[in-house]
Amino acid sequence: MDKMLYLAMNGAKHVDLQQATTANNLANVHTNGFKADLASFRALPVVGDGAPTRIYQVDNTIGHDMSQGVLQQTGNDFDFAVTTPGFFAVQLPDGGEAYTRNGGFELDATGTMRTRTGMAIAGETGPLQIPEGYKVDVRQDGYVYAIPANGGAPQEVGRIKLVNPPANTMYKGDDGLFRQSNGEDADADPAVRVKSGFLEASNVNAVDSLVQMISHAKQYDLNVRMMQTADQDARQATQILSLNA
Repeated sequence: MDKMLYLAMNGAKHVDLQQATTANNLANVHTNGFKADLASFRALPVVGDGAPTRIYQVDNTIGHDMSQGVLQQTGNDFDFAVTTPGFFAVQLPDGGEAYTRNGGFELDATGTMRTRTGMAIAGETGPLQIPEGYKVDVRQDGYVYAIPANGGAPQEVGRIKLVNPPANTMYKGDDGLFRQSNGEDADADPAVRVKSGFLEASNVNAVDSLVQMISHAKQYDLNVRMMQTADQDARQATQILSLNA
């Protein structure tokens, strides 16, 4: 009885974790550049008195689906999409660096290019600033040019820092930004390319996520019924033993 109860309890716990991951993905189906979280589990033997014949799921690991989202044309000069594997680098308030696929940018009052959440876009040699009255032109290789409104010659203002670290060295924080696991800043990768006037949509499939949520709910319900059955069997066994005492 105890084995059945523990199996059902453990199963319900991990299905609940899967449901939370799927729900978070579905909540971000319209978040530009969002990469779907993936929940996986490890099975380890239970070691104790007697033979190690029982194996339970005891851990969960969050990974990410790094596949390309659909590119949506916006026509906005400050919208950019990464068209290859890689990320835009942004400066955190504490001076650190993080990485995102969301290329919705804007200019602040000083002309500094920032994300729409206020973080400065990292350039390879420092912040990227556009002079007042100039238009911005970002080339595929990440070089940024300021174009005078009167049609004069474009002025190079820097290059967006584009990075592409190995996927297994990255993790996603609670703020949705990626960082390197070793805490260091990633090196710029000249092979990463961007496209102006586009945004990358979330790669979450809403239909698949809804189906997964229904499946998780049914699995959770099954495990709860198994716990209820184990409890009923234990009560009946206790009654039988009491009658035979």
